[in-house]
Amino acid sequence: MLDANIKQQLKTYLQMLRHPIELVASLDNSDKARDMEQLVQEIAECSNQVSVRLDGDNNLRPSFSIAKKGEEGRVRFAGLPMGHEFTSLLLGLLHVGGHPPKVEEDLIEQIKGLQAPANGGHFETVISLSCHNCPDVVQAFNTIAALNPAFSHTMIDGGMFQPLVEQRKVMAVPTVFQGTQGNSTETFGSGRMTLEEIVAKLDTGAAEKDAAKLNAKGEFDVLIVGGGPAGAAAAIYAARKGVKTGIVTERFGGQVLDTLGIENFISVKETEGPKLVAALEQHVKEYDIDVMNLQRAKGLQKLADGKVEVELENGAKLTSKSIILSTGARWREMNVPGEAEYRNKGVAYCPHCDGPLYKGKRVAVIGGGNSGVEAAIDLAGIVKEVTLFEFDTKLKADAVLQKKLHSLPNVKVILNALTTEVNGDGTKVYGLSYKDRATDEVKQLELEGIFVQIGLLPNTDWLKGTLELSKHGEVVVDHKGHTSLEGVFAAGDCTTAPYKQIIIAMGEGANASLAAFDHLIRQ
Repeated sequence: MLDANIKQQLKTYLQMLRHPIELVASLDNSDKARDMEQLVQEIAECSNQVSVRLDGDNNLRPSFSIAKKGEEGRVRFAGLPMGHEFTSLLLGLLHVGGHPPKVEEDLIEQIKGLQAPANGGHFETVISLSCHNCPDVVQAFNTIAALNPAFSHTMIDGGMFQPLVEQRKVMAVPTVFQGTQGNSTETFGSGRMTLEEIVAKLDTGAAEKDAAKLNAKGEFDVLIVGGGPAGAAAAIYAARKGVKTGIVTERFGGQVLDTLGIENFISVKETEGPKLVAALEQHVKEYDIDVMNLQRAKGLQKLADGKVEVELENGAKLTSKSIILSTGARWREMNVPGEAEYRNKGVAYCPHCDGPLYKGKRVAVIGGGNSGVEAAIDLAGIVKEVTLFEFDTKLKADAVLQKKLHSLPNVKVILNALTTEVNGDGTKVYGLSYKDRATDEVKQLELEGIFVQIGLLPNTDWLKGTLELSKHGEVVVDHKGHTSLEGVFAAGDCTTAPYKQIIIAMGEGANASLAAFDHLIRQ
C-alpha cells in the first residue's frame, strides 16, 4: 500500500507520538478489507508506539479506528484514506497520539469545553477521495474527537459504501451526519466547513462572546471586509505601512478554497486553491494584522466624524478611518423552481467534488463557457451521459475545450436552451425542464444530476443603498479603487474591474490599500 518514501516519512512523523496508540480494524472478506489490513499493518511497522488489532466489531466494514491505548477509538476511517485524505490519516494518528494540533490555544480550550449535543456527539462525514474540500471537514471533526471525549467521528468513503450513500440520499460531498454510534442519520451540514465554523455551530454561546470581543477592538486605520486574494493583499500592503490593520471575513480564502486547479498564477506552474489560501494565510500572519474570521458583514455607514462603521451579523460594530471592500463573488444560481429544494440532492456546483457520486448516471451541465465545458469533459469520464445546456446559440468556451468536448461519445450539447425547472420526487432530482428558445417549446430531460456552471455574482447585497453599484451589483470603482463613498475603497471580484482573476484581484487589493493609505495621510 505504502511505498518506501512514504513509509520513511511516516516513521519520521510517528516519532512525534506522545503515547501508544492502537489501530482496531473491523474487516470482511472483500479486497478492500485486505488492502485495509495491509495498510494498518504497514503503519504499525513504522513505529513501536503503534499496535494493531483485527477483531473490531464496528458495523461499517471495512473500517478501522485510531485509539489511545486502553481507550475506545473516537476517530474512524470507513474506507482507505489515501489521496487527498492521506493527510487526514496522518493528522489523526498524531492527534490521537497526543501531538497537539496546530490550532490557536483559545480554540483548543473552546473544543475541550464543548458539551455533547442532546442529539448525539457522533459525526459521520461522507466523502469522495477526489474531493479537495472533504479533508478539511474530516480533519476538523477528527481534531474535535481527539481533544474531547464527548465526540467521535467516522470518515465514510462514499465510493466504497454505495448502499449507505443511496439510503441516505447523499448527492454532494462532504455531507456530515450527526447522532449516536450506529445511528447518525440527522444532517449536520454539507460543503466545506472549517474547524472554527464547526466549533462555532456546536458552541451555542459563541456568537454573543464573539460580539463582545469584537466591540472591544477599538478603532482601525484600515479595515478590510473580505479575506480572499484581494483582501489578503490589501491587508499585507496596509500592515507594511505600519498602520492598525484588520480583516473581517466570513471565510478566509473565499472562493479560492473551492478552486481545484490553478495554472495561471504567474511564477507558480500549478497549484490548488486550498494550498494557495494556506500560503496567503501564512503570509498574512507574518504581519500584525487582526484577522476576524467567521464574521459576516451586515451594514456599512459613514459616521459624523468621517470614520466608517461596519456592522456584523452578530451585532458587533467595528470602526475604521478607512475601509476596503473585497467581498468577492459566489456561484450564480439558475433561480428556477426546484433549484433550492434540490441543492445537494441532485443540484450541484462542484463537479470535482460531487462528480464521483454520479458514476454511471445521467447528468446535465448548465453553462457553455470554459467552466461549463471543463465540467462536462471531467464528468464524461465518470458518468453514463452528459448533456450540456447553453442559453446562447453557440458555446463560449475556448476552441481547444470545445474540440475536446465534441470528441467525447457520451456528451450531447443543446444550444439556445433556457432551463425552466428542476424536477424531483421530493427527495432527489429525476429531470429538468427547458425551453427551446427558437420554438418556445418546453421539453423535459430525464437525469439524476444537474451541475450549474453559469458564472459568478458579487457578494454586495448588503451594500445596496449605501454606495454606487453597477447594474450587475458590482461596486463601482475608479482606477485607484475609490468608491462613491469617501474613505471606502474596493478591490477584486466584487467590483467593476473587468477581469475576475486571482492575480488581478491581488493587484487590485494592493492598489486599493495604497489608495487607502494615501487617504489616511491626507486627513
